[in-house]
Amino acid sequence: MNLIAAVDQNWAIGKDGDQLCYIPADLKRFQALTTGHAVILGRKTLSTFPGGRPLKNRRNLILSRNAAFAPEGAEVFSGMEDLLKAAPPDAFVIGGESVYKALLPYCDKAYITKIDRAWPADAFFPDLDADPAWQVTEEGEWQGHEGLAFCYVTYERVN
Repeated sequence: MNLIAAVDQNWAIGKDGDQLCYIPADLKRFQALTTGHAVILGRKTLSTFPGGRPLKNRRNLILSRNAAFAPEGAEVFSGMEDLLKAAPPDAFVIGGESVYKALLPYCDKAYITKIDRAWPADAFFPDLDADPAWQVTEEGEWQGHEGLAFCYVTYERVN
C-alpha cells in the first residue's frame, strides 16, 4: 500500500483535529495521486472533509471502532483484519495519526510533503528519516506558497 501525508519540520500533521495548513498545489497533488484509488482513513479525518462526506472518485475505506458509524458512499471497518482483506494493494492511507501508525507496517511507499515550518501540534507522523526501514527515492525542488516553503519527498520501504 501507499500513504500520503503533509508534515512540518517535526513530522507534525495536525492540531485540534485539522491539518496544519492547506497548500493548493499539495491538494492538487493529493487529488492527482489518489483519484481512482481506494483511500483508507479514520472517522475523525473524514469529519474534516467538506460536509463530512467521502472523497469523490475514490473508494473510501474507513477504519472506526464506532460500529454505528455508516456514512453514505464509504465502507466502514471496525478491525484491521477485515480492512486489510478489503484494501487493494494500490490503496492510499490518508490519515489521521492513529490510522497512519496502524497501517505504516503494511505500506511500501510514502508520498510526503515536507513543509519548512514548525507549528504547535498534537498529531504526528512517524519520522521516516529516522527509520532505517525507509529510504528517500525521490526529492522534488523546494516550492513556495504564501511564505511557506515545501517540497515533495517519496520514500520507499527498504527490502
